[in-house]
Amino acid sequence: MTDRTIAVHSVRSLVETDPDTLLVDVRTPAEYEGSHIPGAINLPLQRVDAHLERIVTDAGGRLVLVCQSGHRARQCQDRLAAAGLADTVVMEGGMNAWEAQDAPVVRGRARWSLERQVRLVAGSTVLASVLASLLWPPAAAVAGFVGAGLAFAAVTDTCAMGMALARLPYNRPRNRIDIEDSLARLGARG
Repeated sequence: MTDRTIAVHSVRSLVETDPDTLLVDVRTPAEYEGSHIPGAINLPLQRVDAHLERIVTDAGGRLVLVCQSGHRARQCQDRLAAAGLADTVVMEGGMNAWEAQDAPVVRGRARWSLERQVRLVAGSTVLASVLASLLWPPAAAVAGFVGAGLAFAAVTDTCAMGMALARLPYNRPRNRIDIEDSLARLGARG
């Protein structure tokens, strides 16, 4: 474990030995509904800024931040640290690593991860535009636009396509995740 990350096996031990350990899953509500670590709360990354002051004020003790691969959890960690909450760690490898170790998971309605959806939409758009360019050459510009967008996303560590996909009805949970409940669990520890 470094000062900013924690290995999956360490998180498992921590959860077993300290029942007050709070796992904060920053994935979309739909991803959380599909599978999450037992006892984890859902506080989607896109909602963190709106509740930043309350999170920083109410968080008591160390928070373990979780997402699908670790990327969004690191973004959340940076936002919380900039607001004054430094006692957070990111679970290395996220849910991908957790599930790879056959750790316990609460399963719901299965959905594709946001990262997988971005790959599908970007790849399909590029493929369609390249094929269309065989009949109408200017269509190749769409492939270039998508490629530029993906490069920009990598450089800026953001993903406009992912944020847009997260708003689609497919990516909304059947049972609405109550952000107030998640924030109350934070406050109960403070």
